[in-house]
Amino acid sequence: MDFILDAINEWITNLLVDGIMGNLTGLFDNINSEVARIAGDVGKTPSAWNGGVFSMIKNLSDTVIMPIAGIILTFVMCYELIQMVIDRNNLHDFPPSDIFKWMMKTFIAVVLVTNTFPIMMGIFDVAQSVISNAAGVILTDTAIGIETIDALRESLLEMDIGTLLGLYLQSFLMGIIMWALSVCIFIIVYGRMLEIYLMTSLGAIPIATMQSKEWNMGQNYLKALLALAFQGFLIMVCVGIYAVLIQSIATDGDPIGAIWTCMMYTVLLCFSLFKTGTLAKSIFSAH
Repeated sequence: MDFILDAINEWITNLLVDGIMGNLTGLFDNINSEVARIAGDVGKTPSAWNGGVFSMIKNLSDTVIMPIAGIILTFVMCYELIQMVIDRNNLHDFPPSDIFKWMMKTFIAVVLVTNTFPIMMGIFDVAQSVISNAAGVILTDTAIGIETIDALRESLLEMDIGTLLGLYLQSFLMGIIMWALSVCIFIIVYGRMLEIYLMTSLGAIPIATMQSKEWNMGQNYLKALLALAFQGFLIMVCVGIYAVLIQSIATDGDPIGAIWTCMMYTVLLCFSLFKTGTLAKSIFSAH
């Protein structure tokens, strides 16, 4: 009778251990794939991320927004000329050089508006270069080695069924949290790209006001665009820190403590990723 109970106990133990190891192995494999996907997605420029959407946004900007920007630019420069004349005591004290200054400002404003899209893409090209260089430095490998798995299996086989059952439930919960993490990453990465497309579609309008002292929306627009561009770098840094932290606990001899630590790091990563947008705007003084 004891032989049968021992066999059942051994079978349940092996079953739980296999389930725990499967959950943990899949858990860290999911982390690897998500880190690699983030490194690939946030490092892409708007034109490389989705060519179809980029082409549509560019056409909208050229055919719909650019004429409106031209009207706004005409109003702004006329207003600047009138203001300049008033400031000079209604032409009683008006040097001819001011006309040439106004003409130069108008020329620069026209060049900026007509080249709004190349200017915006240049900003993202610079950010893409920074992110690509960072991707080569940031650690993205969080895989558990074979030696670690074997050592963990040995320690699990020494535990009783109750402890193994609790550990199995915790590892299963970790899998759900990692799935939620992948959803958060999807929302952050894709939401950022959609925000980029929306902002670039209207770029010509704020750029048209850059020469105005009172209507200048262009400076804050460029700051917000820089914040969006370099948010990808902050995302990479967050994921890199998370990868290092996860790798440091992968060899922990206490499997229960390692799982709870990993869970806390996961929640911290989600919080940090959602804060990258606000932090980037704060760094570049955008609002």
